[in-house]
Amino acid sequence: MTYYLLAVLQVVVALGLLNVWLIRNGKPTDYRGKDAKNLKQEFLAYGLPEIAYYIVGALKILSAVLLLAGFYIPRLIPVGAGVVTFLMLGALMMHMKVSDPLKKSLPALSVLIMSSIILFSTSSYL
Repeated sequence: MTYYLLAVLQVVVALGLLNVWLIRNGKPTDYRGKDAKNLKQEFLAYGLPEIAYYIVGALKILSAVLLLAGFYIPRLIPVGAGVVTFLMLGALMMHMKVSDPLKKSLPALSVLIMSSIILFSTSSYL
């Protein structure tokens, strides 16, 4: 994997996470689970406790920061990518749990693929 492609993936994943959690958090999208109108409702639709919303949000924002900080401290990249990979697996399971159509899982699947590529391409940085 070339450095530049990896850098693009890092930026796309990091800015995507920050966009979802800091800018679009309270807004409806076609990809929210079940019929949720915002991110907090989506977690409730999955049957998760409210605290899960805050924990996952903090982990995703932290992971985005780690991916961006990885441009200066490369060993942070696989840590951030690993957390995102794990969380995206969970997101896909939640979509399956509530029988969402495949379309609603596409953002989580695409971020899972990108974060997995980042993780496996940088695991030697640890």
